[in-house]
Amino acid sequence: MGDGGDSSSSSSKAKDRLAQVQQHVSPSSPKRRRRKDDKAELPADYSDILGQIATLQKIAVTPDLNNRGYVRQKKAGKLWVRERIDALLDKGSFREVGSVSGTVKWKKVGDAREEPIEYIPSNNVQGFGKLRGRTILFTADDYSIRAGHADGALMAKTMYIEELAVALKLPVVKLVDGSSGGGSVTTIRTAGWSYLPTVRTFNVVVKQLNMGIPNLGAVLGPAIGLGAARVVSCHFSVMAADVGSLFNAGPSVVANATFEEGLSFTDLGGPNMHCTNGTIDNLAASEEECFEQMRTVLSYLPNYGLQLPPVIACDDPIDRVNPELRTIIPRKRERMYDARKVITTIVDTGSWFEIGRYWGTTAICGLARIGGRPVGIITLDCEVNAGAIDALGSQKLTRHLKFLDVFNIPLVQFIDIPGYAIGTVAERTATMRHGISLATTYHATTMPVFSVVTRRSYGVAGGIMISCREPRFCVAWPSGEWGSLPLAGGIDVGHSFELKEIERKEGLEKRKERYRELDEEYRRLMNPVRTANNFGVEEIIDPVETRHLLATWVKHVYEVLLPERIMERSAGKISPMFY
Repeated sequence: MGDGGDSSSSSSKAKDRLAQVQQHVSPSSPKRRRRKDDKAELPADYSDILGQIATLQKIAVTPDLNNRGYVRQKKAGKLWVRERIDALLDKGSFREVGSVSGTVKWKKVGDAREEPIEYIPSNNVQGFGKLRGRTILFTADDYSIRAGHADGALMAKTMYIEELAVALKLPVVKLVDGSSGGGSVTTIRTAGWSYLPTVRTFNVVVKQLNMGIPNLGAVLGPAIGLGAARVVSCHFSVMAADVGSLFNAGPSVVANATFEEGLSFTDLGGPNMHCTNGTIDNLAASEEECFEQMRTVLSYLPNYGLQLPPVIACDDPIDRVNPELRTIIPRKRERMYDARKVITTIVDTGSWFEIGRYWGTTAICGLARIGGRPVGIITLDCEVNAGAIDALGSQKLTRHLKFLDVFNIPLVQFIDIPGYAIGTVAERTATMRHGISLATTYHATTMPVFSVVTRRSYGVAGGIMISCREPRFCVAWPSGEWGSLPLAGGIDVGHSFELKEIERKEGLEKRKERYRELDEEYRRLMNPVRTANNFGVEEIIDPVETRHLLATWVKHVYEVLLPERIMERSAGKISPMFY
């Protein structure tokens, strides 16, 4: 009996002990429930923050059809900034940076909650995208918001994308429509003080340009002040003929400063102004054509200066023969020919892209491919001022040489040059000053150069073009002629006394007869074969061999010389300068 009581007591103690342990492991006290109406409680998945971002992003990408800026944009026949993105970039490739930057008005909706009730996006849209599969950085003005002025922009955002291009070694495409964050007097009123102007972005831009990071700009509306500066500083710029214009200050400011009244944007700085004076490189019929030109130019360029230009597959045989080249240069020296046909017949079919067609028209320059490899092209247009290089022509070629140098693109030049332009217009426009700038650029740049003398090479200008590299790579066609002066004026200068004496003593007819004798003698002595006999020209070739010869040279340049050049550039032995 006693034993049974002890057993019952032990069992009871064991149960109590077990209950104690269970209480510790799984407390029975009820959990405190959170009140459903507690507004201070924030969602664990941050859906409130993500919702705010989504709201702002939706506003930014949705046009306000009643906004006067948007209405003005469409009435002017221009694409809205987001439409431009879709038209330029590969479909679905745009990744925006700073997608919710702008001015936001917030409304408090709880102890720690708020929601946007009004939003004006930054008037500069930027980010990453692809052009024909290549990743680029992209920046575009939204003229519908404060016409692109500073009081609708964020300088930190603009600076960031410029610095990002340097850090990532990626090309930059700039679509300018407005002042690109330039000044507005309303900024003074908003800030309460007037700032001392600074343009911090240009330190970075100059670094991009000289590093060979492609900068491509398009004028898609009025490019004003800072906007104008941004696009003009690019390696390549193009203006839309139907909507583009560019100026330091708009018509209202001009009217007050210079009393030139009643000017339209086009009068002040349209295509007829700036696509013919060299401020803008190329002209396009529309915004879409601007985009296509930028895609094309980029296809010839590396991402930055320590890379080779992109080589593509070529189905145009490098040994293709074109017999028409034998007759393209007329035997009669006074007759002209189509210099562009020489280019298009020799380079890869469909690869010729001209830069600066409407300014410095005595000179022709651009990009092409030979055997799928990018080359720069320079020649002179004998149909414009007989091909003599004037001031604008020198500026155009100088710019092109620097362009090729920073992008490691070899130069092929088809030489037909009577010399620098002469006469009062040439002297008044400082032809020699700009001509010597061209000469120094030829000798300061280091990209490989191959010269084909198709017809004339005279004077200082001809000598500079041919002798810019040592040893030179140069061949001539049978149509070549050269010397210190063209015979047309050279005989009069070299035999001035003799001819004057004959005219004085024997009359004008005898003078003409003697001139013809001298002309015949000199032309016989100027037979290009005589120059080759004395190794004054390395080789005179059949014109149909030109493509194959150039393709062989270009292939060697890409396989041997350019890789070595890039190593020297990386080591700081050469430092190409665009600006």
